[in-house]
Order: sequence, then C-alpha cells, then structure tokens
Amino acid sequence: MTDEVQSDGATTDLEASAQLAPPATTEAPVAPSWKPSYGFLVVVTVVNLVADVASKQWIKHHFEAGFGLRAERKIEVIPNYVNLIFATNKGGAWGILQGEAESLRRPFFLVVSVAAIVFILSLYRKLTPGQRALKWGLPLVLGGALGNLVDRILYGWVIDFIDCYTKVGADEKHWPTFNVADIAICVGVGLMAVDMFTSREVAAKPPAAPPKSAAPRDAAALVAGPPVDAAAPPAATSEGTPSLGGDR
Repeated sequence: MTDEVQSDGATTDLEASAQLAPPATTEAPVAPSWKPSYGFLVVVTVVNLVADVASKQWIKHHFEAGFGLRAERKIEVIPNYVNLIFATNKGGAWGILQGEAESLRRPFFLVVSVAAIVFILSLYRKLTPGQRALKWGLPLVLGGALGNLVDRILYGWVIDFIDCYTKVGADEKHWPTFNVADIAICVGVGLMAVDMFTSREVAAKPPAAPPKSAAPRDAAALVAGPPVDAAAPPAATSEGTPSLGGDR
C-alpha cells in the first residue's frame, strides 16, 4: 500500500507541473502592422508643388509683355548650354497632341492627370518598409503631376522655361523645353525603376533557413517525467526495500 500512495503522489505532482507549465506553441510571433507615412508624402509633394508653381509664376511675370520694356527674350544661365525662356506647351511631353483641338486636348490631359494621381496614391498605400526608392519616387511624381495640372486648369497649357541646347557647327540643337515639374517626374520615374529592379533581385534570392531552436516539451512529456535508465538500481522505499511496483 505504501508504494501505491507514493506512486499516486508522484503522478499528482507531475500533473500539477504540467498544468503550471506554459502551453507549447509552434506559431511565429505576429509582427506589428506597418503603414507608410502619409505625412512624408504630403511634405515632399507640397515642397515640390510650391517650387514648381513659384518658378513658373516668376518666369511668367519676368518674360510677359506686361513686364514692360525690361522684358527679356531669354536669360543666359550657362552660355551655349542652358537658357531661361518663356514657352507655353498645349500638349504633353515633347508637344504630344499640341495641334489637336482644345475641346479634345484639354479634357484628355485632365483625365490622364487625375488617373495618374489616383494610381500614385494607390501604390503608396502598398509600400513596404524596404522600398525606400519608391517612397521618394512617388511623391516626386505626384508633385510634378499636380504642378502641371494646375497650369492646365488655370491656362489650358503648361509653362515651360528651361531651354537646354548645344551648338553643333553652325546649328543649335535644342532639347524640348521643360520645367521643375518635369524634372521631378523624371527623377521620380527613375526611382520607381530602381525599386522595380531591386525588388526583382530580392525576390530572386533563396529564402534564408530558419534558425534552429530546441523543440518545446509538451504536456505529455512533463507528465511522464524524465526517462528511466534501465541500468539504474530500483529506488528504495521508506522501509528500505526495493519497490517492484506491486502489492506487498
């Protein structure tokens, strides 16, 4: 009878330990959700938009006929390379659709501009922490698109003023005139391309092997107790005789 009482007591202690032990789990900890900073988007976009609108207004005021007799045809920034002029572009990049009717051209570019803005905002919502190039590229494109959209709403055309050219013999070769918004759009698109290629490289890399960790002991192992060594001598009872697990 003494052996039965001792055996029941040991089992009760093991069951109590199993209940106090934390439950085993193999689920990975859930990482906190990450969202892109819309404050960063607003700041970069607004700075870009203000720089574009302010530069266009200064050029418009400085070169318009209303400026009086002091109005200039051009301001030479870098001789034989860069001038500032006042030009209007009724079309898109490189003068696309410039010769079309106003009733077709203006609604077309307004719709395209709004669609581009919606597309940029939808991409920004899906940013991941590692997409730093795209994080900068999208606000730059957004600010440039808004800057040119303001011109189309106010005037029906876009103000361009940066004239890059070079002399080849007796001829001058000019790049299409552009503005600050166009610069921001080109830089932003370039950063978007960088993000696209770097994302492909990351996706092509094989996933890293998970770290090895010790397997948690389950409740059944806690109840069963440590493994018994067959070569070890049987435990002695309180009466000094080996316990054989049977009734005496």
